[in-house]
Amino acid sequence: VQLQASGGGLVQTGGSLRLSCAASGGTFSIYIMGWFRQAPGKEREFVSSISWNGGRINYADSVKGRCTVSRDNAKNTVILQMLDLKPEDTAVYYCAAGRFAYSSGYYLSAPYGYWGQGTEVTVSS
Repeated sequence: VQLQASGGGLVQTGGSLRLSCAASGGTFSIYIMGWFRQAPGKEREFVSSISWNGGRINYADSVKGRCTVSRDNAKNTVILQMLDLKPEDTAVYYCAAGRFAYSSGYYLSAPYGYWGQGTEVTVSS
């Protein structure tokens, strides 16, 4: 499956962004979808994940209450709505897809076998 992330940009503190990830070339509905981010000089970190049917959703503590993840299997799309953005949210955001036992690794990079190219989010103070 190929993934294409979009929706990043430059926003001020307190602003919002809607990141989108479009999938093609596979059966989107069978995949767990994840969002990860990597800030300059830092390791990639988990942001959010959603199970194949949306029944299980998780967020990193750093974004909980400010982000909402959703998916539309009919449109092969997963969305990450981000509110009240902070400078520490500045990073390249990646969407990822994988097939694994959700609870065993939704927050880890390794189980996700497919990655998009990333979309850059910059939050100015």
